[in-house]
Amino acid sequence: MKTFYGLIFIIIICLLTACEHKELCFVHAHTAELQVIFDWKYAPEAHPASMRLYLFPETGKEPPIYEFGNRTGGKITVPAGRYRALCMNNDTEFIIIRNTDHYESIEAYLADGVFPRPVPRAGSTGGQQVKSTPDMLWSDHIEEVEVVASAEGQTLTLYPKAIVRHYTVEIRNVENLKYLTEGELFGSLTDMSDGFMLGTNQPAEELATLPFDMTSDGKSTVNADFYTFGYPATSTNTQYLTVYAILNDGKKYSFTYDVTEKIHNAPDPANVHILLDGLPLPKPIDNGGGFNPDVDEWSTVEISISM
Repeated sequence: MKTFYGLIFIIIICLLTACEHKELCFVHAHTAELQVIFDWKYAPEAHPASMRLYLFPETGKEPPIYEFGNRTGGKITVPAGRYRALCMNNDTEFIIIRNTDHYESIEAYLADGVFPRPVPRAGSTGGQQVKSTPDMLWSDHIEEVEVVASAEGQTLTLYPKAIVRHYTVEIRNVENLKYLTEGELFGSLTDMSDGFMLGTNQPAEELATLPFDMTSDGKSTVNADFYTFGYPATSTNTQYLTVYAILNDGKKYSFTYDVTEKIHNAPDPANVHILLDGLPLPKPIDNGGGFNPDVDEWSTVEISISM
């Protein structure tokens, strides 16, 4: 009997030891701590409220996503492996991030936009989707990142830079600006990309029309300032800039310029300045009736510009 109980005791000890060994193996999972650093040397003026990081495994599996409530980064725990890394600010209002399963497909996509009122569309762009102009977006990506299990002191540094293009419009020698109805001056730009492929760093191929606000100095100049994702490199479409204005007699006017060459030949594609000369707003006919809210027809004018 003593021998029998001794064998039982030995078996129990062996089982407990085996269980403990498996648990220790589970605790030492194949992960590592990674210090993520967002270095803003290419955009020192940027102060986004939050950042997002995607790590795309080379195995093609769905990427883990990490959120940072600051612009500087922080420590994360990552499964060991090889990745492609991609980051962007996560505080945009008019940009949607979609197709996030793969590095090649992840896209910053523009939210739907609207004109302030129904308007005539330039050229043959009546069926083109209307999108909001993007707010500021910074991004960076790295093709090869290796995370080693249990290794200490591992860091990942990314250098976000502006993805959006800054467009400005200046129209000089504008006539009769003093007759504009307050708040009734806006514009649109056709055949612009409706998104940006973050992994390949290229504007999306789908085209959209972008409405934007315009301002005047009340004398002779009209301006606009907005962001875009640029236009597809393969695009051969004409890009029209249209100015919409309503005068204080209720008359509505749209003026369309072909600005394709001005955009495509801009010295800096990231900072495009569209300078135009002349916007022939007519002087209202004073018939003693004041503002007429029942005037609904738009008078459209195509303006030729010298290059």
